[in-house]
Amino acid sequence: MKNFCCCLLFLLTILHSQSQTIPPYKQANLPIEERVKDLLQRMTPEEKFWQLFMIPGDLGNDPSKYKNGIFGFQVNTVQQQQGAAAQLLNYKAGQSAKQTLAKINGIQKYFVEQTRLGIPIIAFDEALHGLVRDEATAFPQAIALAATWDTLLMSKCAAAIANETKARGIRHILSPVVNLATDVRWGRVEETYGEDPVLSAAMGVAFVKAFEQRGIVTNPKHFAVNHGEGGRDSYPIHFNERLLEETYFVPFKAVVQKGGARSIMTAYNSLDGSPCTANDWLLNKKLRHDWGFKGFVLSDAGATGGANVLHFTAADYAEAGKKSVENGLDVMFQTAYEHHTLFDKHFLDKTMDPAVIDSAVARVLRVKFELGLFEKPYASETEGGQSTSAQHRELAKEAAIRSVVLLKNTRLPGQENQLLPLKKSLKKIAVIGIDAVEARLGGYSGPGNNKISILAGIKEKTKGTAQVGYAAGPGREHKTWTFVPSSALSTIKDGKKVAGLQGEYFNNVTLTGEPVLTRVDEAIRFQWTLFSPDPEKINYDFFAARWTGKIQSPVTGTYKIGIDGNDGYRLFINNKIIIDNWKKQSYSTKLANYYFEKGKEYDIRIEYYEPAGNAWLRLIWNVGVKDSSEQKIQAAVQLAKNSDVAIVVAGIDEGEFNDRASLALPGLQEELIQRVAATGKPVVVLLVGGSAITMTNWLDKVNSVVDVWYPGDAGGAAIADLLFGDRSPSGKLPISFPVAEAQLPLVYNHKPTGRGDDYTNLTGQPLFPFGFGLSYTTFDYTALQLDKPIMKARENLSLRFKIKNTGNYKGDEVVQLYLRDELASVARPIKELKAFQRVNLQPGEEKEIQFIITPDMLTMLDVNMKEVIEPGKFRIMIGSSSMDIRLREMFEVKE
Repeated sequence: MKNFCCCLLFLLTILHSQSQTIPPYKQANLPIEERVKDLLQRMTPEEKFWQLFMIPGDLGNDPSKYKNGIFGFQVNTVQQQQGAAAQLLNYKAGQSAKQTLAKINGIQKYFVEQTRLGIPIIAFDEALHGLVRDEATAFPQAIALAATWDTLLMSKCAAAIANETKARGIRHILSPVVNLATDVRWGRVEETYGEDPVLSAAMGVAFVKAFEQRGIVTNPKHFAVNHGEGGRDSYPIHFNERLLEETYFVPFKAVVQKGGARSIMTAYNSLDGSPCTANDWLLNKKLRHDWGFKGFVLSDAGATGGANVLHFTAADYAEAGKKSVENGLDVMFQTAYEHHTLFDKHFLDKTMDPAVIDSAVARVLRVKFELGLFEKPYASETEGGQSTSAQHRELAKEAAIRSVVLLKNTRLPGQENQLLPLKKSLKKIAVIGIDAVEARLGGYSGPGNNKISILAGIKEKTKGTAQVGYAAGPGREHKTWTFVPSSALSTIKDGKKVAGLQGEYFNNVTLTGEPVLTRVDEAIRFQWTLFSPDPEKINYDFFAARWTGKIQSPVTGTYKIGIDGNDGYRLFINNKIIIDNWKKQSYSTKLANYYFEKGKEYDIRIEYYEPAGNAWLRLIWNVGVKDSSEQKIQAAVQLAKNSDVAIVVAGIDEGEFNDRASLALPGLQEELIQRVAATGKPVVVLLVGGSAITMTNWLDKVNSVVDVWYPGDAGGAAIADLLFGDRSPSGKLPISFPVAEAQLPLVYNHKPTGRGDDYTNLTGQPLFPFGFGLSYTTFDYTALQLDKPIMKARENLSLRFKIKNTGNYKGDEVVQLYLRDELASVARPIKELKAFQRVNLQPGEEKEIQFIITPDMLTMLDVNMKEVIEPGKFRIMIGSSSMDIRLREMFEVKE
């Protein structure tokens, strides 16, 4: 016994000795807060700064430059210019899951073993509707997942994406987008869950939970409203607190409090005059104090400096960084290592409150401890790194099937049946449109994994039974000019002939005096929307430029040449003015005829002035442009004439900083549809895109219209199943489709107008309302019953009704519960979605559906912005869409 006690004492002594040598922050048995506190007091100012800095990239050839650590990397990414800001094309082509995992582990090894404190990094990436990496499954786009109105399915899809993410060692995703899409002109509608706060919150929570429960930090974005007037991306927001609380904040609050999101990304725009990235009210009062958010806040890419560049509320980048962190930002997301020199000044010169810096760093470290990265910094290369996309393909297909929305389906002349589903006895099918073969995935997508196009899906479905012909049609773009290439331009530099034109830039608008900058510009193709031609030398909003040199055409003939851009330009050829647009008024495209001889050089001079900023100028011509659109339309029409049915696949172009002033189908697609319809053959139009489309010019001319969104890897197979009746469409619109752009913004849950909704020459009603979607079958709603007509403010109320499939096809119906406060102390929406259920029914089958009305559904903000449940009557509306109400009842709330 004596020997045992001695051994035990010896062992305890050793353990005690070891605990004295192992820093507390490395002791897994200690509370996280104690470990964070210990690590913070050991860190230098440089090490603290680098925990607040994240970029795409890796260690490169000189790992020592990261000796002070870093928050983390978006490993092995390339950049793609999208609009004004460099957005990230978030994958490295040809890199397998195993290679990605090995790369991330290798980078992690440096930080854990070679830096002074061994603080691990967080590898991050995008995963909006699938991880943006090779071998990863591409699920239907976010707006399509919302169109399923199926939170259980969303959870399954998110879990699959999370598993594919974690298998590569990635522990932080810059997803989802929970902004409300209240103006469908916004180019990023496709990334959202639609216009409604309840639907968006439900989908966002389902997505976030699946990741956070698997140890992957989510990053709901862009806090709080990412589009403004005119549906324009990142436009300033001036909404009052009531509107924000009742609508735009709802999904964010839900993903924080119910989903467990551990990071939030701020928006580029300003809110009430303060950049969202440096907004104390938004980040500290609302997010942290009111909602109890404990995670970290990061900027959108490059947005920290936006306080200087975009909003003019900081003198320089360093001050912008200081103001941002002082007002609630934690992590600065930049796009290059070199950017750290723009921001680190005030972090290192002691002009920032150390407590503010420590709070920000603590929030980052806390999450790293929670993820277990200090104990298990490396992902298992035996358990991870496996491509699991094959296991998830059927799930992606099911999601696509449930997301597709049938917008129109009419009977054929002289027949009882509607056009869809198509008869499998069809012998000749025409498939028309480039979107039938492109299999586009939408924004923030990886390369996809064995994508099935719509054409391939139809051919596979009809193999051996029908002849499927394909015609490309005119495409989504119809341009009759192109940019003049640098190879057609020349000038003399240092006595040698070089490509391009000599540019002379002046800090005045009269082209007088000596130029402040002279350089050779290889091509005249500029969009100085946020900057000047040279920020160090030239005013961005008060300058002029002159370009001179030679131009030659590769062919002989009379061609059009001119300028596309902001007014204030002149074009001279051989000292003769060809275009005179020397005024500042608007944006324009002006072309003039000019006869060119092949290989002959002509003097060219372009003059431009800009007194207000936001400059565009592009030299264009139609040399080499062959407009074959008419032949392509004729080929499509002829194919349709020789077929039993025509399936026209039409699409839109959209995306980040690609907002749409017109919602019509781009290019000549409307003409294509009209001319195919004029053949008299039955026509199905499949719409590919992530937002609303106007259809006035062609809707009445076609038989069926189906919105397939961006349906993901297995989209073609899913659409074929739906077209031929193996499944019935069941998706519902998460956004309102307007009749015309003049109605925008247009949402179903607006407040009473004080007059009416209509215009003198246009209805105020949508073309297709929120929640709309047809089926191959029909559903009857009956027998609504409430468990009581009067409820107390803090009680629940149960309601039941029956729904029956009265058609000939099995199918799903999404039943929607809306409420309206009949009389309130402040104006309330005319109706609000409060709950929904997806119900599967066989032909003739009837089910009883139950909804529980909870106090949360009745809570509102009174005139003093206090949450209350006011006594009074409420209207229950149950239906198939926000306008297709099938059952109606009233109940009363008493104190």
